[in-house]
Amino acid sequence: MQATELWDKFSMDYPEYKDEPYEAWSYGVDPDELAELTLKGIKTATTSGYEFYELENEVLPKENEYNIILDGADNAICITRTTKVYVVPFNEVTKDHAFKEGEGDRSLTYWRKVHIDFFLKEYDTPKLTFNDKSLVVCEEFEVVYKANQ
Repeated sequence: MQATELWDKFSMDYPEYKDEPYEAWSYGVDPDELAELTLKGIKTATTSGYEFYELENEVLPKENEYNIILDGADNAICITRTTKVYVVPFNEVTKDHAFKEGEGDRSLTYWRKVHIDFFLKEYDTPKLTFNDKSLVVCEEFEVVYKANQ
């Protein structure tokens, strides 16, 4: 199912949201697995590099925004609503946030390891440098609609 089709289906069931804006996107690493964790309600948070928003002139996510989560083949899996957004240095991300990300053993140690690896690759450009003081955008969300509903 395409993102627009899922939004149309959601809007038919909940017409009060028909004109709400939404973004459709997939996770940067292992989009199929992370989309599945989101669909199951295990993954209720994500983290992105703050500097990329500035570099690409994009606005930060906001509470109550809607997102359509895509798998690796751009199939719409579910719709989420953002419940919380905050910016902190990488080394201040909490064990609670790491747990909500739902990956691996859900520990802060695991979260830091995989995110350091991810951010070192993502920041590998002449304009950006990643370290433990780099700002990250922490976003929490809830699934509000599933493609298979």
